[in-house]
Amino acid sequence: MGILSAIFSGEGISAILESILYTLPAVLIALTFHEFAHAYVAYKNGDPTARNLGRMTLNPLAHLDVWGFVCMLLVGFGWAKPVPVNPNNYRNYKKGELTVSLAGVTMNLIIGIIGALASMITFYAALNNGNYYDIVNGIGVAGKIYYVFLNLCCINCALMVFNLIPIYPLDGYHVFEVLLGRVISPRVFEFLRKYGQMILLIVIFVGNRSGFSLVGYLTQYVAKGLLYASDWLVSLFV
Repeated sequence: MGILSAIFSGEGISAILESILYTLPAVLIALTFHEFAHAYVAYKNGDPTARNLGRMTLNPLAHLDVWGFVCMLLVGFGWAKPVPVNPNNYRNYKKGELTVSLAGVTMNLIIGIIGALASMITFYAALNNGNYYDIVNGIGVAGKIYYVFLNLCCINCALMVFNLIPIYPLDGYHVFEVLLGRVISPRVFEFLRKYGQMILLIVIFVGNRSGFSLVGYLTQYVAKGLLYASDWLVSLFV
């Protein structure tokens, strides 16, 4: 259950606190590891900018943007403070720009897989101990652990999909620019750099108003794919 859903459903303070319990660890892990991956890969490519500014760390406080963090908690997508990089320091510009841009979403995919596997392991452990009811209803230790891991999978999938949108300033834009910079007119990239944030807000607003969010749709299928694959894998050993 999302925090906004808990608030508007009128289920009371306990439902809101439970939503925070399930969501907060996943949000902190998703945003922190995403930004750390950018900083670490930039450093490995020859750019120490983020490291020198204290951003190559797993301390969440170094990465969190207040409004982005609140949005991630409430509606399932948000942002952290962008990691500062200087592409001029990369030993190989194209390789550096591509690997640094993909580092965050790759880390989110890895954590999403870990969350999916952990949720299925918890599910089968509870099932074998007769705690299936706890899992389904999110009660007891087994149920709470299961939903924390489930949110870890889903939120990391959401952050990965969102950041792959090829609109500035998201990671997908930088990948798009590196791969197609010599094919597409520079004016396209100039336009996206100038109006990208506005376009992104419009896309999000229209998606919320229409009831159809492409990010939500793709996230659902990516998360389901990871969970189904994890279910199949874990079931082989139980």
